[in-house]
Amino acid sequence: MADETNGQDDFDGPVSPDQEPSASAEQTARKKNDEARVDIFDGVRGHDGNPILPVQLKESDMFAFSCHKGISCWNQCCNGADIVMTPGDMLRLSRHFGIRPIEFLDRYCYQAQWDKAGLPVAKLRMTGEDGSGPCQFVDDEKGCTVYENRPVTCRYYPLGLAAIKMKGQEGKENFNFLVKESHCKGHDESKLQSVAQYRKEQGTDEYDQINNGWMDILMKAASWASTGGPYGKEISARTQGMFYMVSTDIDAFRRFVFETRFLEIYEIEKETTEVLKTNDAVLLTLGFDWLKNVIYGEPTISMKESVLREGIAKTRNDFGAS
Repeated sequence: MADETNGQDDFDGPVSPDQEPSASAEQTARKKNDEARVDIFDGVRGHDGNPILPVQLKESDMFAFSCHKGISCWNQCCNGADIVMTPGDMLRLSRHFGIRPIEFLDRYCYQAQWDKAGLPVAKLRMTGEDGSGPCQFVDDEKGCTVYENRPVTCRYYPLGLAAIKMKGQEGKENFNFLVKESHCKGHDESKLQSVAQYRKEQGTDEYDQINNGWMDILMKAASWASTGGPYGKEISARTQGMFYMVSTDIDAFRRFVFETRFLEIYEIEKETTEVLKTNDAVLLTLGFDWLKNVIYGEPTISMKESVLREGIAKTRNDFGAS
């Protein structure tokens, strides 16, 4: 769980990098950055060792796959699985159990480091002393007992999800690729479907919409790892803590928004402020927009004019300008 006191009691604006005077320079440098590809979801077995097919699939591309109770590998993919929990997963599964996300986090997850980006993420805890046992939500006969609200990694499988940023472009493009892991016999089945059909069947688009800001931050952090991070600096421990809080404990972020000077500093419409009090998905969007501004200096959220004037005046005073 993120430390709620870290950055709340003394909050007086953005927690770090966008206070640097070189935010515009950072934006320009990022646009010139070389092409970068980051795999967001790339299978359920991080230790499988079987190569992933690096072929970018179009929505119309067809592939053969089917998973059902009669298949010989039934439930095998749910043993020792490496499941990163997205913010959308946290909301859906906590609602499934009638608890809040922080309770779900404490009961079923553990904090890990997403090495590609150097940022903290929650992972679903497997059973067994070494974590090689079955998922906590799997029944030998019934299979997945949370199937309607299963994590997005499980929904995508056997498709992986990657994001690519082309040289000279600011935005990213998401695409799918096929994952073939040695334990899975679903690829031997005869059922043919397109990528688009499979995604619709699995309900991934709703999750992608909720998780888009989270994926943006991970992708950009990973693509900038070779240059030492935004502004040539590693993302601070404090900002990493805020990222983990927004990702896993939406109630803590809600307290952060309403119990600090956040609403005095940022331009948030009154109607939106009311929605933020109860709508977790909208609050997530705000959280990741704010973090993109904090980490990368992106114009995803605006300060109030009065705050900007105070900041300019303070800067002029600090530098002795009249």
